[in-house]
Amino acid sequence: MSHSRHAPRILATRTLARTRLFHVEAVDLRFSNGEEVSYERLVGNPAGAVLIVPLLDDETVLMIREYAAGVERYELALPKGRVEAGEDPLQAANRELKEEVGYGARELVPLCSLTLAPGYSTHLTHIVLARDLYPERLEGDEPEPIEVHPWSLSGLAELLAHPECTEARSIAALFLAREHLCKREACP
Repeated sequence: MSHSRHAPRILATRTLARTRLFHVEAVDLRFSNGEEVSYERLVGNPAGAVLIVPLLDDETVLMIREYAAGVERYELALPKGRVEAGEDPLQAANRELKEEVGYGARELVPLCSLTLAPGYSTHLTHIVLARDLYPERLEGDEPEPIEVHPWSLSGLAELLAHPECTEARSIAALFLAREHLCKREACP
């Protein structure tokens, strides 16, 4: 992979729109060949978000089912949320786990960080594996109770065929967690 190109120079940024959830920004760039263009991007929380893979045991992941306004239906996914001011991703993961699933974790393992749509979004999601769970519930900000659904990691093919499981970050995180566990357990 060649890295001979230099990143374009940012000439200016300006806010185009801001709502409670979204910040749209224009970015004026000059590329190394002199070409100048303006891009639009969604600016995310600078600290990012977390997505947690909570393992009840080595084979059982706890999925949640909650309403997803973007697709206008319920979605089966992994618990997730913003990293709040003063938190690191592991603290945020444990808080979100307690709010959405009703468990805390004694072991939190950062797996990686993923971008959502890097061509037009600054959003970064930290994937965290949560093990050695214990019951503890914190009050969350959800409008209705979240359903928790245990799912077998060996049944990922069935999960991918489920019509309510389409969230790409959750799907990627499940495979990353399975790969991490397989390496740890020295799977063939």
